[in-house]
Amino acid sequence: MKKKETRVGRFFRLCPVRHCIVILSGLLVAFHFLTRNDRALCAKVSDSFVRHVHVALAKVFSVFPFSGAEFLIYGAVLFALIYLIVQIVLLIRRPEKGKRAWRALMTFAALGLAVWGLFGLLWGTYYYGDDFAAKSGMKQENVTPEQLAAVTEYFADVVNTYAPQVARDDRGICAIDKKSVLERSAHLYDNVRQTYPFLYGPDVPVKALTVLGSKIQTHANYTGFFFPLTGEANVNTDFPSTQFAATVAHELAHQRGVAKEQEANFMAVVASFASGDPDFTYSSAVMAFVYCHNALYEADRDAHARIWGLLCEEAKLDLENDRLYWEPYQENNPVKEVTDAVYEDFLEGYGQELGLKSYGACVDYLVSYFYEDAAAHLGLGE
Repeated sequence: MKKKETRVGRFFRLCPVRHCIVILSGLLVAFHFLTRNDRALCAKVSDSFVRHVHVALAKVFSVFPFSGAEFLIYGAVLFALIYLIVQIVLLIRRPEKGKRAWRALMTFAALGLAVWGLFGLLWGTYYYGDDFAAKSGMKQENVTPEQLAAVTEYFADVVNTYAPQVARDDRGICAIDKKSVLERSAHLYDNVRQTYPFLYGPDVPVKALTVLGSKIQTHANYTGFFFPLTGEANVNTDFPSTQFAATVAHELAHQRGVAKEQEANFMAVVASFASGDPDFTYSSAVMAFVYCHNALYEADRDAHARIWGLLCEEAKLDLENDRLYWEPYQENNPVKEVTDAVYEDFLEGYGQELGLKSYGACVDYLVSYFYEDAAAHLGLGE
């Protein structure tokens, strides 16, 4: 005798695969929220599982010369638009509108929850485990204006030293070969791993975004991103090359488990300096100088003005070129406003209370780490 099917069974049979994905993804999302305050567990999941997944994914996607992340994002958007249009047409022309509408809803729910769940596992977990400061034993301490001024001047001298060593165009502006930088990026962290062995990675190059992807990033005021679902570090290739190599180093830090923005900026500078590569060193020294010099404006305006005067003309040209490039995208830019609001909520949602300001919080790390070098370089305390 055939057993009578229940109402729940008939309902589930409408789209069983989609229902299963929704249930499993929902459980994954719930697991992430329920365990995010368990630091020991998040640290174990991050170190024992997530890091290895990222290494494996990055190696798999490294066989493609293009960004797998960008391809998947475009594909997802295109699929969603086409699927939505087709379902609307079918809803109008065919019967059983309720069942068809439910299947369409479950399709979007399954995809959305799957991405949310995987993103939380493969990226959000980092924010609640041991961060770089915990793993390295380095503390983010308050620094004095004198220390900040010394380190800012030190970075200015590093910038001046390496400015003549990088390629320049006929205007005298930095023209580092971006393709070459990307090719050399795979082993950028080799030297710094001797000090911080937990920064192991897949040793694959950073991926360049397409012209379209780079333009979209520029309009949103972003220079790159790490995509946890493919393990790829991706970079915008449209903006001036002065801080291009520093951006590459920053995204590589994310690929190596450094989630917090201030720590990724800091590690970009440390890894670039340790590499001895002139392009990476110059680019990261400029970035470090900008962060410290901006902070110095509030701490000691006389020192701020004095140290700006020490900067070589080549670097000043580069910074002015950067400013002119980004200026049109700063005001009355709806794309920037939306992406800033979304990313601000994302950062704060994962416990980064500084939000986008966390990009500048690396100054304390920079001063703490480089002050001894700066003091020796400037002859302080002699």
